[in-house]
Amino acid sequence: MKFRRKSAAADEAAQVDDQTEETAEEPATGPFDVDDLPDDEVKRVDLGSLLIEPEPGRELRLQVDEASGAVQSVVLAGKDGAIELRAFAAPRNGDLWSEVRPQIAADMAQKGGTATEREGRFGPELVCQMQVQRKEGGTATQPSRIVGINGPRWLLRATFFGRPALEPDTAGEWDDAITKVAVRRGDHAMRVGEPLPVSMPDEARKASPPTP
Repeated sequence: MKFRRKSAAADEAAQVDDQTEETAEEPATGPFDVDDLPDDEVKRVDLGSLLIEPEPGRELRLQVDEASGAVQSVVLAGKDGAIELRAFAAPRNGDLWSEVRPQIAADMAQKGGTATEREGRFGPELVCQMQVQRKEGGTATQPSRIVGINGPRWLLRATFFGRPALEPDTAGEWDDAITKVAVRRGDHAMRVGEPLPVSMPDEARKASPPTP
């Protein structure tokens, strides 16, 4: 094996290349594990298992079970659509999304809907059609698009409604919202597939009227 000594000019060129690579480095994108969040000074809304970056023009809503009062999911809603976000416990090494997709498709079919798999920005996703009852009577077809992303011991599931479900190839800004989410799994033992608990932020609790 031969070793060749670099010249001073080559060393300088290498340093310039290294600096160029550092300058051209793109900002980190998620979804993130909470332990891997970049030091970007972004103020995210802490909802327990989910940390959400506020989105201009989109409203952050919490879906609450009326019977138990527990928060079931987080929704980012805009004029042309919405994203429902949920996180689940997953095995340390595995692909829970590949296991869950056929189950979701089968459940859709059992309820009279359809689920077609396509390759999207985050990998395999489901484009779904489901018949729903309208408040004013009759039925309507509700389109949705379901994306799943495996993380360290968690699965983030995002369900799109409205335009980002109907036009997935032009929903880049909606997809971008997923890349800003952080998931807090916690160290406690949980069954695989069990939803990670979502909690109201402190400011929302303070604003809520006391229960009679």
